Amino acid sequence: MRIEETFTVGRPPEAVFDYITDASRLAEWQTSKTFVEALTEGTPRMGSRFREGTKPPLGREFVEVTEFTAFDRPRHLHVHVVEGPIPVDGDWSFEADGAGTRVRFVAEGELTGAMRLLQPVAARIMAREFAGYHRRLRRNVEALRSVDDGE
Repeated sequence: MRIEETFTVGRPPEAVFDYITDASRLAEWQTSKTFVEALTEGTPRMGSRFREGTKPPLGREFVEVTEFTAFDRPRHLHVHVVEGPIPVDGDWSFEADGAGTRVRFVAEGELTGAMRLLQPVAARIMAREFAGYHRRLRRNVEALRSVDDGE
């Protein structure tokens, strides 16, 4: 299964990257998250791990452990699902675009067991979820401009 999306955010790549990698902000834009717990101390970096609770639109809450397996601030981030029932990784690339950032997102993975039969439907549901996450991400990061600029 593969989901791709490209969108722009009216902030520089550093601001977008830093927001995405801040575990304390994850539930602000990925609203299906019920909790996020850092398993690695210190600032986000390659190898940082997190335990996340997720309540999907259809289905029961589940817990997964994720890890940053690519961390090249502010150009590239890859999040790998280490443990969990939905092994779909996320990959974000960030490119300066005028005063903003062009973000390219790819989610990729294969569902297993009975979920494999539902993969086409799951892909459509997940694509809608990610599009909503990214709309909130854009809105939230752009709103930080007002705070950063003292407005």
